Amino acid sequence: MHSFYNGCRETRIHLTLSLRAFFVHQRLMRTVEWDYDRSQLRMIEQRLLPAELKIVSFDDYRQVAAAIRDMVVRGAPAIGAAAAFGLALAARQSSARDVTSLRADLKDAAEVLQEARPTAVNLSWALKRMMQAAIQYEGSDAVELRDLLLAEAQRIADEDVAINERMATHGARLIDDGDTIIHHCNTGALATVDWGTALGVIRKAHELGKRVHVLVDETRPRLQGARLTAWELQQYGIPYEIISDNAAGYFLRSGQVQKVLFGADRVAANGDVANKIGTYMLALAAYDNGVPAYSVVPTSTIDLSLAHGGLIPIEERDPGEVLGLQVEGQPVVPPGSKARNPAFDVTPHRLLTGIITENGVVYPPFEENLARAVRGENLAEKTE
Repeated sequence: MHSFYNGCRETRIHLTLSLRAFFVHQRLMRTVEWDYDRSQLRMIEQRLLPAELKIVSFDDYRQVAAAIRDMVVRGAPAIGAAAAFGLALAARQSSARDVTSLRADLKDAAEVLQEARPTAVNLSWALKRMMQAAIQYEGSDAVELRDLLLAEAQRIADEDVAINERMATHGARLIDDGDTIIHHCNTGALATVDWGTALGVIRKAHELGKRVHVLVDETRPRLQGARLTAWELQQYGIPYEIISDNAAGYFLRSGQVQKVLFGADRVAANGDVANKIGTYMLALAAYDNGVPAYSVVPTSTIDLSLAHGGLIPIEERDPGEVLGLQVEGQPVVPPGSKARNPAFDVTPHRLLTGIITENGVVYPPFEENLARAVRGENLAEKTE
């Protein structure tokens, strides 16, 4: 067990408990939430699913940074909320008695949290919003500023849930009764504070009574699709089948798929999308076969400061994630093998049918209409 768990409170829940019942059992437990009784941050330990459901609690912002880096928590919106609460923890850890000193400690903590993962823009977005709240505070009471920062982190978390539900409503209108959908990675409640992005769209369509079937990409090398998305779909009672990532082209070409849905960790101003590795190949196959492909993202994931996807930093993770695969207990690679392990790729905007946001579905021209969505304009009707 990693050292950052030392002193962390852990709760194990039997997996016979459904996800929805689990939320009720835990007083509407979210993927990321603040424990007001203990002044700790609680999160679902996602690396253990589906074999074990465990809740871990953190009282040190450095633990939160490690949890983000090591993918205890993952998914751009969930990372953003975790970082916000991490900075609220840093404010409580600080021994500063005056506002100026507290701001200096917060700046140092924000740098540690920022370095945890570079690609997901929600992390930097949330930290900037928290730091802005600290800077704009006009009082002189450090205790009051600490309370203000916790309240701001809670707002970020609550807004994420509301935004996800709005995205789900817009996206569900695009799903037809009887659709088979290919979904990549995990974009459900586990990837957000609650509800989800692309998987939230599928869940909403299902709850509206539409008959949907999901082909779940395994999403190598960490298998977020096979491990997490399949588990969530099982809890919601949505029919699914797991496919290997490189089988998607077969199902698209043979006419067995009507929609492709995935999330994003960052969207450039021109609509290029950085998402979990393998998304580009999936979008290419969908485009070649005339199957609509949608990225589902909150506007906080849209980075208008980057003109195109080539400017998005791409995280390369430990090659051991690729080399460590075993079959029947035996390693699949020869001893001494090397590997490359980019965690994300960039899908050019020309391959996308649209980008679903909380303000509606964004259609080309993306550069113009993404800016409108970020400004808060209602794009519920199709933009031309």
